[in-house]
Amino acid sequence: MASRVAELLRAPLDVIVVRKLGVPAQPELAMGALGEGGVRVLHEDVIRHARVDAEELAIVEAAERAALTKRANKLRGEWAPIDLTGRTAIIVDDGIATGSTARAACEVARARGASRVVLAVPVAPADVVATLRRDADDVVCVHAPDFISSVGQWYKDFSPTVDDEVRELLARAPYRTPSAPSGRSDVADRDEEVAIELRSLHLTGHLTVPTGARGLVVFVHGSGSSRHSPRNRYVASTLNHAGLGTLLFDLLTPEEARARVNVFDIALLAGRLSDVTAWVRDQPWGHKLGTGFFGASTGAGAALWAAAEPHADVAAIVSRGGRPDLAGPRLRAVSAPTLLIVGGLDTAVLALNQAAQAELRCANDIVVVPGATHLFEEPGTLTTAACHARDWFTRYLDHQPTSTV
Repeated sequence: MASRVAELLRAPLDVIVVRKLGVPAQPELAMGALGEGGVRVLHEDVIRHARVDAEELAIVEAAERAALTKRANKLRGEWAPIDLTGRTAIIVDDGIATGSTARAACEVARARGASRVVLAVPVAPADVVATLRRDADDVVCVHAPDFISSVGQWYKDFSPTVDDEVRELLARAPYRTPSAPSGRSDVADRDEEVAIELRSLHLTGHLTVPTGARGLVVFVHGSGSSRHSPRNRYVASTLNHAGLGTLLFDLLTPEEARARVNVFDIALLAGRLSDVTAWVRDQPWGHKLGTGFFGASTGAGAALWAAAEPHADVAAIVSRGGRPDLAGPRLRAVSAPTLLIVGGLDTAVLALNQAAQAELRCANDIVVVPGATHLFEEPGTLTTAACHARDWFTRYLDHQPTSTV
């Protein structure tokens, strides 16, 4: 259908790959969707009603993210994604039921630089169409009944479009550009699980690097958390939309994590962060990117500890609900611009952050998010924190010369 629309409009044709996040007990029920470039859309009401906890959500998301990356590579093959910067993107769907994947596709198009997004579908429920007008600049829908039991009921032939057919349609569409050889860009379109080899250690991380990334932010999670942290993943997606790469990794091996003392060993965690940062800079895609640290809870103490090392070469640091006090006397040696984000209701941690700020000698600021507690679980508070982090990293990573890393 999209191929036919592109032909009639004499427009370029591309594919946007999204994956549904199915409720674990009912995979056909969407609790959200994922898109390329770190896009993530969640239906909080479905998650709450189905009683899906953060760990279950993270497991489903990790599996679908890996499948999304594999499928995007398979469909595009040798064809480079079309540059949407400053252009109108018409997103064609064969029909919409809940709107989760359509919403994710709209976000992907905006993340890739589209100045205007039009969603074009033959059929969708009237209430869903009304909702999608908040995600797209315009929605063109031929039939909008009050209820749809399935999209297929509106078709005489609803047989699936197989992958080979998609590849053939993309290959013969006009205005396509083959990908350059593997060296076309070291900073382009990565969204994948990575194995981090550190001497005798093997750590796991999730790497997202948008095309033309301005820098890379390495996440340092707090105690009891991991690379699957839904809060850090949300912040990461906000940074990805702003053109920043992100690496969320497990600071400890599964065996190390079983010893609770390791979770609070700031020197150990900081050393691990320094090693991972060195690993990033050894990668073909990493040596051109300025580096920032994002630390949550105890991870903020580890980030500041590592940043105080003489050759850390960190461009910026953000702490969310962090414990910068755990970096102790090393705070005075931190040279990277540092932003401390604290919940207004997290009074004990706020006091610790204010005391730590007084020790910093670098450019710094503190932001208090009204109504937020330690985990930023209150509506809108995590979004506020993520936006402050985005603005801080964009400000300082944008000014980093690529030759310094």
